[in-house]
Amino acid sequence: MRTPQDACPPRLARVARAKGPPLAQVLCAWFGREARDLPFRATRDPYRIWLAEVILQQTRMEAGLAYYERFVRAFPTVRALAAASEEQVLKLWEGLGYYNRARNLQAAARQVAASNGGRLPRTAAAWRRLPGVGPYTAGAVASIAFGEPVPAVDGNVKRVLARLFAVDAPLGTARADRAFWALAARLVPEDDPGAWNQALMELGARVCTPRSPGCAQCPASRLCRAKRTRRVDRLPVVAARRATPHRTVVAAAIRRRGRYLVGKRRPGGMLAGLWEFPGSTVTDGDAHEHALAHIVRETTALNVNVREALGAVDHAYTHFRITLHLYACDEVRGRARSDHYDRLRWVAPRELDDLALPASDRRLVGALPELRAD
Repeated sequence: MRTPQDACPPRLARVARAKGPPLAQVLCAWFGREARDLPFRATRDPYRIWLAEVILQQTRMEAGLAYYERFVRAFPTVRALAAASEEQVLKLWEGLGYYNRARNLQAAARQVAASNGGRLPRTAAAWRRLPGVGPYTAGAVASIAFGEPVPAVDGNVKRVLARLFAVDAPLGTARADRAFWALAARLVPEDDPGAWNQALMELGARVCTPRSPGCAQCPASRLCRAKRTRRVDRLPVVAARRATPHRTVVAAAIRRRGRYLVGKRRPGGMLAGLWEFPGSTVTDGDAHEHALAHIVRETTALNVNVREALGAVDHAYTHFRITLHLYACDEVRGRARSDHYDRLRWVAPRELDDLALPASDRRLVGALPELRAD
């Protein structure tokens, strides 16, 4: 049976075994001196380490720390997270995006609470059996919290390894992923693998950055093949990106007796469980007012008059971007009901603060007349 080490290309395997200053010793010593003082680094609690790893995926550290602190206060243990309502979890997660991370986080917590008595796994293999836990998160938690000598390869680590070992396979390809994981598996030390994995991540985040890397400050610069061959600016190889599709979305701020109608998105789809102003995508060139009146009728059974535009925002998702236009609407007739939304609800403007909304809708709440800043 092939192991990750067996999958390492022969040239990279030879480089990983090459004699010279031990890379792990160099990077771990640097990490011990230069590591940022972060709250989840002051603990070996696997729950808090796991929480931090999930929150900080695809999130800037500065923004993610505030979410981490709020989650720890609200749900200090895995049992507390398991017992919370999905609404509570999504509200705390609001603004982080990638909401499936939050749902999987809670699903995993509930699985642990139900089947393992609240005890979190100790090995990467056991972590992989939890909902939403991929190889990176499993390796990070198992190595940092429990000292298991397993790799943890994220985007920062791939960039560091690509430069250190001159890996020229384009990022995002199966060939590159195999090379990075196999190389990382060969390099991870038996002694304090958690410090090694964190050192690689820290180096990528602070020194070996995508643009203008700080080679002069890099503790491993003498061992870096990209620097030696003057290819730092060309590695890692990034495949050409396709143009990002754009969608135009219209939404209705339907007012009745000082309250606005919002719908809760159904489970299973994009932004599942979040509340939003009723709306949908329109074809470029369609008149917004006419299209929105039809959308509202189809999704809420209400007939409305579409009035003035309240505002518009641009928002980027992983594979597309949108421009969301919010329009003030007057209810004409009908009783709100829906097969499109899980629930419909009339709420006062200030009550919107208590609901979990998509980031684009949240940014337009301030455009409501009652909340508009003069």
